[in-house]
Amino acid sequence: MLPTPTAEKALSHGLLDILIRAGLIAVLVTFCFQIFHPFLDLMLWSLILAITIYPLHCKLLGKLGNNEGRTATLIVLIALAILMVPIYLLGTSMADSVEQAMAMVKSGGFHIPLPADSVASWPLVGNALHGFWLQAATDLTGLAQKLAPHLKGVSLTLLGKLAGLGMGLLIFIFALIIAGIFMAYGESGGRSAVQIASRISGPGKGAQITELCTATIRAVAQGVVGIAFIQMLLIGVGFVLMGIPGAGLLALAVLLLGIMQLPATLITLPVIAFVFATEGASMATIAFAIYVFVAGLADNVLKPLLLGRGVDVPMPVVLIGALGGMVTGGIIGLFIGPVVLAVGYQLFWQWVEDQPQGGGPGEQKQT
Repeated sequence: MLPTPTAEKALSHGLLDILIRAGLIAVLVTFCFQIFHPFLDLMLWSLILAITIYPLHCKLLGKLGNNEGRTATLIVLIALAILMVPIYLLGTSMADSVEQAMAMVKSGGFHIPLPADSVASWPLVGNALHGFWLQAATDLTGLAQKLAPHLKGVSLTLLGKLAGLGMGLLIFIFALIIAGIFMAYGESGGRSAVQIASRISGPGKGAQITELCTATIRAVAQGVVGIAFIQMLLIGVGFVLMGIPGAGLLALAVLLLGIMQLPATLITLPVIAFVFATEGASMATIAFAIYVFVAGLADNVLKPLLLGRGVDVPMPVVLIGALGGMVTGGIIGLFIGPVVLAVGYQLFWQWVEDQPQGGGPGEQKQT
């Protein structure tokens, strides 16, 4: 039976109504995303911190009269007090290193030894390297003027990275404060997360999806990012107290290696060798060497204690998340990237493994 003109008209009006609603919803979502986009990294970081610290919040809640706001405020204040001291020391060390380098260059106390004649006989690069080294040793000012156009771009890039680092630390402080607000409303926030997950994946899977995401975030934040941050603070404080040149930058390199799951000894061993070569063997240098070496191996002890249980995230996922996050989001993305990618990885495999029984494409019903 063919549809009547009235039915066709009603169908076209219904389809037009659906398209208009979908278009209005798309416009609304686009505008909301544009408004929220500048705060996306901040809110993600805040949510990650809140989920990671919330077990501590629950332990202290009963001891502080079951007052969630008071407990969250106390945790945030203690965390800020703990973080500000090493951050101030690392920042001061970086500033002092730059000032010392500039003062050395201005005073003429920086000298480059003459190259050996054997350098010129090196294959491929010998002559060029010998000439460059000789000019640097005899006419450093002229060489600097010659390289000034190239050094300008490098300097601007380095200053931009340092500015991004400072902004990242500032955003981290704001994220910690917002995380305290999230923790103060932890119970209602947990219920809201289950409701959202149930609306997306179905009523029977909301709690399971929420638990999986929470466990993954805590596993990566505590077992990867948290351990790398603790190692950076331990090693960085030792570098600062010993007066190592560029202690702040070296500590940041330790942080990056830790997130990439590479050993911190790649930094600590050369620094220990530098200290013994410049200052010799003494009680101070031996104590520094032992402390820094042990701090570089601290991840072997911290991982079994802090790494989330029951969540297995492969190292390449964490590595790609750290590198991709750093490229796209700078110092903020360095922390957020591994966590977000690990959550996506776990959800993807949860979806792959959650197949209906007996409904696979290659299965045939037995008669």
